Amino acid sequence: MRALRRASDTVPSWADYLASRAAGARHPLLASYFAAGGASAETPIAEVPLVAMDMETTGLDARRHAIVSIGLVPFSLSRIRLAERRYWVVRPPRPLNHESVTYHHITHSEVAEAPDLEVVLPDLLEVLAGRLVVVHYRHIERPFLDAAVRERLGEGIRFPVIDTMSLEARIHRQSLWARFRRWMGRPPVSIRLQNSRARYGLPAYHGHHALTDALATAELLQAQIAAHYKPETPVGQLWS
Repeated sequence: MRALRRASDTVPSWADYLASRAAGARHPLLASYFAAGGASAETPIAEVPLVAMDMETTGLDARRHAIVSIGLVPFSLSRIRLAERRYWVVRPPRPLNHESVTYHHITHSEVAEAPDLEVVLPDLLEVLAGRLVVVHYRHIERPFLDAAVRERLGEGIRFPVIDTMSLEARIHRQSLWARFRRWMGRPPVSIRLQNSRARYGLPAYHGHHALTDALATAELLQAQIAAHYKPETPVGQLWS
């Protein structure tokens, strides 16, 4: 698949950002996280250490809602490191609502016994440090983690991500074929996680569990790269 954009066209210099935050972060946890750095935009995706992340939350607005669980799965294009997976249920600062319990099945009693996110932050940031985060829909994990860290440590956290939903959108929502389908009045192709996986012949998993969805996202990126890109593709063509 032809590259849809060059890294130098629209991608911020994440390496410079991480270095500047490492020098200026006040909290030692964040200073350590940012000091681990990250890949440059020119690094081939096959050489980049990756970690899939998924969160379940009490809602969709990071300003009003909170994280209730986090799943992490370190991986590369050739291997998923399930032995290194991590999963936490955390106690949100605001009560669960009925809709969120129905959605992610994490109950009031579970969160009542769970730690605050601040307790797991050292382990969470240790897993993320030096790895490129992979998510399916970046408007959840990145803003929710930034808001949660800012609330607890007094300063926020930003980081590059590869968004597997965004990669599917490039192919199925923004291509000439997708535009032709819209012109013909046909509905857009679904780019939800399970629908996206099905297009690559990946098995259906029970969704809305942070660890399972993190694994599903890792497998989806591997399939996307195999089908549409190359191991030599610069990571700056893929991240946001």
